[in-house]
Amino acid sequence: MLILLTMFVMGCLLGFIGAGGAGVVIAVLTTVFGIPIHTALGTSLGAMAFTTLSGAYSHFREGNVLPRIGWSVGLFGAGGAFGGAKLAASLPGSWMHWLTGIMLLVSAALIYIKVFHPQDGIFAHISPRELTEGKKFWLAAVLSGIVNGILSGTFGIGATPFIQLTLLLLFGLSLHEAVGTTMLVILPIAVMGGIGYLTSGFIDFVLFAEVVAGLTGGAYLGAKGTRRLPPLVLKIAMVAVPVLGGVMLIFGNKS
Repeated sequence: MLILLTMFVMGCLLGFIGAGGAGVVIAVLTTVFGIPIHTALGTSLGAMAFTTLSGAYSHFREGNVLPRIGWSVGLFGAGGAFGGAKLAASLPGSWMHWLTGIMLLVSAALIYIKVFHPQDGIFAHISPRELTEGKKFWLAAVLSGIVNGILSGTFGIGATPFIQLTLLLLFGLSLHEAVGTTMLVILPIAVMGGIGYLTSGFIDFVLFAEVVAGLTGGAYLGAKGTRRLPPLVLKIAMVAVPVLGGVMLIFGNKS
């Protein structure tokens, strides 16, 4: 019951910021509940498929989702996620704590620069391309999908900040659209990544059911707040969530 309630609260936060949240879920499962890292990776990434389905539907009803872009990037990302999951299964658990934690902190830093310092950060001279059709659109969808899929599958993090940056910079989406569309992108990535871990024997089905139930209900509710709360609150939450997960994984690692 404690895991279920914890996941519901986390689901509310993740739905609000448009994140699958696997990285933070992994951090909580391993450092708070003592779940082995590979089992946490597989369970959280598989559960993320249900979380993002709920959140994506809610964001779609709120007008935050661009389906064509979301499905295009997400379907190509699914292949990368399956391969990444197989790679992660071969790495030591102690490595995965550090690697996943570091990836979360890097992603948080990139999001911070993009949303708080768009005029003077490393993205200052990169203009959104607003790709919507043609060969360039499909090239961007293929490359960004595969790269983000590999990151998701390998580190189990969902790669939310990286996907959001892709949508902001390559496809010219607004912040609200990037948040909502990211949840649709993550859906096929999470499905294939979860299958990759399942076939490697790293999903606990009882734990999986608890995580899914809590996150799914919370994500649907949390998505209602994306347009209703001030943009500053959304920006802070987008940065704070991966930072929290990264710190927990790195400093909570006893291996």
